[in-house]
Amino acid sequence: MYVSDMKILVVEDEPKLASFVKKGLEEQSCEVDVAYDGQLGRNMALSNAYDVIVMDVNLPKMNGFDVVQALRQERVSTPVLMLTAMGSVDDKLTGFESGADDYLVKPFEFRELMARLRALTKRGSEAGMQANVLKVADLELDLNEKVARRGDKRIELTAKEFGLLDYLMRNRGRVVSRVDIAEKVWDIHFDTGTNVIDVYVNFLRKKIDKDFPQKLIHTVIGMGYMLKEE
Repeated sequence: MYVSDMKILVVEDEPKLASFVKKGLEEQSCEVDVAYDGQLGRNMALSNAYDVIVMDVNLPKMNGFDVVQALRQERVSTPVLMLTAMGSVDDKLTGFESGADDYLVKPFEFRELMARLRALTKRGSEAGMQANVLKVADLELDLNEKVARRGDKRIELTAKEFGLLDYLMRNRGRVVSRVDIAEKVWDIHFDTGTNVIDVYVNFLRKKIDKDFPQKLIHTVIGMGYMLKEE
């Protein structure tokens, strides 16, 4: 799957970088729109259909994190690649929690940007070709609608909660460590000084297990977590 023929929105306030990205994508036969501030980027993303959005973080009028969060609240599910000079773990986690799908730190090579966009568009097209529903006991995760259901209850998830539950369900019956989760769900090297993984597992438990007699998410002391039917 190639990025060619895709319609892409680039939200970037640095004219030289925006021009560089636009030119490179157009050479790959993409149709590219550019917005130079967050507010305009948000409006364009709400009023036009794009295959993928490339979003800077430090933008005038409205920062990239807030733009992505606003789009997700409006149920815009277009894949978003955050493009930023901020590369700390906390920055990445903020981006993912706002609803971003991937993260590329400046400076970058154009071929890496293309590789990331290919992965995002491939993921989106594969989801569209089939009705993807993961099931464990009475828990269902709809990969197309991005929602979970347990019994007759619909459960709304944030982007990272969804990613975490997806990973746990695909590895049902197997212990996954915090390192596994950090690398596969957050795409970062695990920082032993942070408890963000445990925090998100607790978020999931409150939504998935709290109101149900059968608990599905289990802690394996000293090893990690496992999703299984008791």
